[in-house]
Amino acid sequence: MRLIQIITDYIALKKSMGRHFRTDAKILMRFCRAAGDIEISKVEPGNVFDFIRGKGPVTIFWHQKFNVLKRFYRFAMARNYASSSPLPTVIPKRPQAFSPHIYTKEEIRKMIEATEILQNPKDSPLQALTFRTLFLTLYGAGLRISEALSLTLSQVKLSESLLVVECSKFYKTRLVPIGPQLTNELCSYREKRCQLPLPKGKDSAFFATRPGNSLHYNRVGTIFRVLRQHAKIHRKDESGCPPRIHDLRHSFAVHRLVSWYREGKDVQRLLPQLSTYLGHVDISQTQHYLSMTPELLREANKRFEQYALAEVRHA
Repeated sequence: MRLIQIITDYIALKKSMGRHFRTDAKILMRFCRAAGDIEISKVEPGNVFDFIRGKGPVTIFWHQKFNVLKRFYRFAMARNYASSSPLPTVIPKRPQAFSPHIYTKEEIRKMIEATEILQNPKDSPLQALTFRTLFLTLYGAGLRISEALSLTLSQVKLSESLLVVECSKFYKTRLVPIGPQLTNELCSYREKRCQLPLPKGKDSAFFATRPGNSLHYNRVGTIFRVLRQHAKIHRKDESGCPPRIHDLRHSFAVHRLVSWYREGKDVQRLLPQLSTYLGHVDISQTQHYLSMTPELLREANKRFEQYALAEVRHA
């Protein structure tokens, strides 16, 4: 049986079980293109290894590709499409876990100001304002970039200071309350946005291009990198990965935690609320977002010192 047919059937099966399966599907289709239009029995271990290895040093993506193919070949062997697995038996050590970049308030301000360079009469008249408002929304509401780009005019309920995020990562619709400052920013943008075409009426994209269509993820990523470089925002550690647009969401979570500590709030009680706000299935996923920055560590230490002193006084 041909490799492409088995991969297609496997992807269809996973999606029929209610999974998005987007990342795994992309990896499998890339593997199929790399291997060529061949029978699954003709796939050589060397070809599999070359695909997994890619170019450059071993990264976490090496292990991700390996695990995706491991699950696929388990499926293929269970159905007798393949008699054995051509995956490598020697697995390199998994690299240190990736650490997101937590933007400082100053870096976020520079990023927002950098959108001014997008003012161009030949391009979309709202390009600078669109990206300024998009970045403010990503940080101010802690949205995933895919969630922000999927917002429609009808889902941005500014009279209620509410965003309706539908079909998020875990197939859940959630309501995201927003503060007065972000509400005002979105009101200002919406007024100008509605002067652009509305191809789907109230279901048209909120963050839109000149013709009124939703922004494309790759386009947003390209412009983000240009703005980040213009704002001279770089990582200060030895990580080879530059600050990402998704790190705005991580920064939102960490900054919210720092604010709670400074306000004397019960952080442990509020963590489940933060998890719900971010659209996580459980709190362990939220903890992944909470990188221990010096600022967060300082506030946590202050809270512990207050607790310890109170215990000593009562001893």
